[in-house]
Amino acid sequence: MTGTEPQAVTEVYRRAGFGGSARRGGHPALIVVDLQRGFTQAEFATGADMTDAVDAANLLLDAFHRIQAPVVLTLIAYSPAELAASVHPWLEKATGIATLVEGEDQTALDPRLHVEPSDIVLPKKAASAFFGTGLAHMLASRRVDTAVIVGATTSGCLRASVVDSVSSGFPTLVPREAVADRAVNPHDAALFDIQEKYGDVISVEETLAYLDSIPPTT
Repeated sequence: MTGTEPQAVTEVYRRAGFGGSARRGGHPALIVVDLQRGFTQAEFATGADMTDAVDAANLLLDAFHRIQAPVVLTLIAYSPAELAASVHPWLEKATGIATLVEGEDQTALDPRLHVEPSDIVLPKKAASAFFGTGLAHMLASRRVDTAVIVGATTSGCLRASVVDSVSSGFPTLVPREAVADRAVNPHDAALFDIQEKYGDVISVEETLAYLDSIPPTT
């Protein structure tokens, strides 16, 4: 659609049959994608200041803990042996990802996150939280019927995870305040793409209202 004016883009997608709504089920899970120091803190070459997204993610973590619903936090981590054995095409393209080595400061989850012992921390080697991790099976075994996905980066691992979440059969919600990127334009473009094709981009407030309607697990 090269040449389409920005104000007409949404109407173009509507005419093509995009922009529907994702179902809200009674058994949601929260997937926190790669809110690790190497992405959330600007002191690292791969990072940016994602304080606002971390704060918003904490509101959701607290709510999911309150209703005792599943929480999965992913992080990218490579062992030195994995890096020495082969060079993945992703690491050739995004060379900064190879700095996320197990045990290094940039690989650790952001310490501001409200992580509980019952939460699952899931290392991964690719952009999507679902690729090669068994996450889809893990969610299905817990009878999860809705995925709430937050994290970083919006145009990278977050978007890849949303696409694979929907491909795996999970209606998906993305609370917009709890996702972040290094730049505004790719962030906005990714959220537009997610809203039109894959999941519902909603506010944290809307997400909390949805969670409030779900009774705690007994």
